[in-house]
Amino acid sequence: MKSAATTPGLTARRGRALPTDIRVVGARLYLLPIETRVPLKFGAETLTSVTCARAMVRVEGRDGRTAVGWGETPLSVQWVWPDPSPYDQRLSALQTLCQRLAAAWVEPTEAGHPFELGSALIEERLEAVRQDSPQAPPLLAALACNAPFDLALYDAFGRLHGRPVFELLGSEHLASDLAAPLESPALAGKRPADFLRHQRVDRLPAWHLVGGLDPVSEADLDGSEPDDGYPVLLSDWIERDGLKCLKIKLRGTDAEWDYQRMVDVWRVAEPRGVTDLTADFNCTVTDPAYVVEVLDRLRAQEPTLYERLLYVEQPFPYDLEKHAIKVHEVARRKPLLLDESAHDWRHVRHGHELGWTGVALKTCKTLTGALLSAAWAQEHNMALMVQDLTNPMLAQVSHVLLAAHVATLKGVETNGMQFYPEASAPEAVVHPGLYTRRAGQIDLSSLTGPGFGYAGAEAARELPDPVSSFGKCD
Repeated sequence: MKSAATTPGLTARRGRALPTDIRVVGARLYLLPIETRVPLKFGAETLTSVTCARAMVRVEGRDGRTAVGWGETPLSVQWVWPDPSPYDQRLSALQTLCQRLAAAWVEPTEAGHPFELGSALIEERLEAVRQDSPQAPPLLAALACNAPFDLALYDAFGRLHGRPVFELLGSEHLASDLAAPLESPALAGKRPADFLRHQRVDRLPAWHLVGGLDPVSEADLDGSEPDDGYPVLLSDWIERDGLKCLKIKLRGTDAEWDYQRMVDVWRVAEPRGVTDLTADFNCTVTDPAYVVEVLDRLRAQEPTLYERLLYVEQPFPYDLEKHAIKVHEVARRKPLLLDESAHDWRHVRHGHELGWTGVALKTCKTLTGALLSAAWAQEHNMALMVQDLTNPMLAQVSHVLLAAHVATLKGVETNGMQFYPEASAPEAVVHPGLYTRRAGQIDLSSLTGPGFGYAGAEAARELPDPVSSFGKCD
């Protein structure tokens, strides 16, 4: 991220004022804690609960009209901030950072499009707010804390103008092109809309997460599994949801275990109609030879499994600067996608230089950042996926809509219904197809209307009192 002193300001980036431009006049933050039904392992840590940050943003147009929008992101501490310090300490720091960002969003600024305003906050103000926060959470954590406000801004913009968010990303509503923010004259005249599907898809193949602690066969059962009516074994999930795509969490520290885990999953999956796999090595590998060894052994001994492996996800540590590992040998075998390392488009560019061939987009790093990364990646012939952060409630909506508008390798990862299905019960009344998987797909057809098409889902649950409120919220 560039410093404010070296980054062109918002005024310099914008070509002209548009009548559709908005500014933020109010922001409110809610915190929604939920519990998982089964543990979810992230690297060296295990997630058993999560707090979702839900933001409400009020915007004002040039004509004085106002609208409110909503956005939400789970603050998955173990994923955004892997660290040996106590979990509660890190969670508290993230909640404080969310509150400080709520205040930052209502500071006076020039009117613009959400893409311009979101880019300006990330480039010019996010680092100062992050550094001024307790413990200075890492950039990935700061982006996650910023994401609910960024998402809410797009939703409000769409509501103000009576159009879906993804119909408002072209030159009619966005003055700036991508040349300046992506530092590429070749992108002069191009907008995010030029890198999206012309028409969204309403059904997406759903990727199921096979966690490192998930029982694959009866031999894996230890009696601690919940008796709550949901599937327990992988075979039960496949048959109930008609799954075709499985993402397999691996250790990255035990090649024999990782190889055997892939084989064990495939033995269950293949006869039940699963067609695609991906391997997630959990960011714990430091030598590409480790991944090459596992892949080459699969190719030699399990050729059908190897053929069905669509891509490999983030085997190596988050920090690309500290761990500048050249990964060309892995990428020659399978598409290799950045996930945790892809904080922003500059990290994607650095990854591309090191040999990575794709990027997993996540709305939890802001929609603005996802649009920038998607454009840079496609301009450089990199593959795309949209990956989950176990998104429940409103977070699921923007997540799957992004996947419906970009050309992913295949579908979208969605696993909130595995780990906390009841958390989304009020929203599922409005959008049942988003929170269930049938015939291996999710159904987005109920997402209609302006903004993200929540259609009342934002009001489906009784919210707690806000933890902070700034500006004109009512």
